[in-house]
Amino acid sequence: MKIYLGTDHAGFEFKEKIKEFLLILKYDVVDCGAHVYDKNDDYPDFISKVADSVSKDTNSRGIVLGKSGAGECIVANKYKGVRAFLAVNDRNVRLAREHNNANIMSLGSEIVALEKAKDLVKLFLEIPFSAEERHIRRINEIKEIEDKC
Repeated sequence: MKIYLGTDHAGFEFKEKIKEFLLILKYDVVDCGAHVYDKNDDYPDFISKVADSVSKDTNSRGIVLGKSGAGECIVANKYKGVRAFLAVNDRNVRLAREHNNANIMSLGSEIVALEKAKDLVKLFLEIPFSAEERHIRRINEIKEIEDKC
């Protein structure tokens, strides 16, 4: 599975450590930036690359990072076919995958400690979508909303 990563300066060091972790787990990682620390960069520049890639590559996942992860999640959800969520604990990661077939996880470097973030990333990548009828129905309803906008 291909994993797209993106962040601005606020999550730069966090992203580098998550990338290293993913490579150890043998994932195919695409780093969409930032590639250098620049305190004046803007997260939409990098998050949009992740979201665009995940929207086009339906077998992939994305992980976006920032200070809180909230803005990054907002940007990612602007893209058709993206179901991004803010990861805070095991339960919400599990539900996002099982019920929503979430394909982008957003992490806040000031919200979740690195070791916990690694656990959440692993969970996000390993938990399958339940494919229950009610969840498929709801995702299709989301797709209908996307098509109207």
